[in-house]
Amino acid sequence: MFIYALRKLTLLFVTMLLLTLLAFLLGHFAPGDPVYKLIGEQNLTPAQYQEVYNAYHLNRPLILQFFRFIGNAISGDLGISTASGEMVLDHLLRALPATAELVIYALVLAMVAGIPIGTLAALNSDTPLDRTILACCLIGTSIPTFWWALLIILLLSLTLGWLPLSGRISLLFEVEPRTNIMLLDLMLSDMGYRAAALRDALAHLFMPMVAVATIPMTQVIRTTRSTMVRLMREDFIKAARARGLGRWLILRHHALPNVMLPVSRDLSLQFGTLFTGAMIIENIFAWPGVGRYLVSSMQQQDYPALQGCLLMVGSIIVLLSVLSDLLHTAADPLTRKDLSDVG
Repeated sequence: MFIYALRKLTLLFVTMLLLTLLAFLLGHFAPGDPVYKLIGEQNLTPAQYQEVYNAYHLNRPLILQFFRFIGNAISGDLGISTASGEMVLDHLLRALPATAELVIYALVLAMVAGIPIGTLAALNSDTPLDRTILACCLIGTSIPTFWWALLIILLLSLTLGWLPLSGRISLLFEVEPRTNIMLLDLMLSDMGYRAAALRDALAHLFMPMVAVATIPMTQVIRTTRSTMVRLMREDFIKAARARGLGRWLILRHHALPNVMLPVSRDLSLQFGTLFTGAMIIENIFAWPGVGRYLVSSMQQQDYPALQGCLLMVGSIIVLLSVLSDLLHTAADPLTRKDLSDVG
């Protein structure tokens, strides 16, 4: 296990180094003059141009500039946004909780809805119900996320008028941003209309959460179904039936605990899908997260912000993937046994 963890950490270091290199090259080899891309100002005198050129160490060799970029990133200096004039890290720290909130709720929805549906499909294997569920999973995996989000808006907001179209909360409610996680800020607030604001925030959350959770949910359903079908044929399940245990007890005490590890492993592989899906959905629903900030930075050609978004989102996805892999390996005795046998 130690050797495996060491290999994973080495891979993490190399991946982070390549990610940092990609972000660094984005600022240097994108179209345009590096000075103008860094400060966003086009009308500089030759003296001002040279001053900025020297201040950002653009007169040094590229490899030294890269090491300086790494040092700044480690210290939290991701540059200054050319569009807003504020530190990129400050803006990202305000936007990240909104993205994390959407991803976490979508992950919970995928688990809460996916495991029961997958179990239902497994218990009715090779029946019309099972085939219908699998067909819906195929459609949910195949449909583009942005188009699915537009369909949800068309049905639930524009046609039926049940849910608000965009945003995190109505402009009628003023919420003090303590954590920048809307539901948590509402629970921590002491305003008199907190219950109404909470209902409004949940209504705003529903459609983007469903849109982000759809693809991970289909993966949870398929993994739960296939694992459950295999487990129900195992000897320990047959022995539990022979002892007279009911189907519910067998599922709760024997089958479902063994389903959680494969499901959690597959979900850990969905972190990239969850974050990229959330960043797309944020722009459709005007959700003030990292994805919306990223698209706004692209439109304004704000290269320091683009570099910061790439570094932060990529780092989070890589770190979560490696951490979940290590935790899954530590929790699964069969995986640990395989590793020890290989070693």
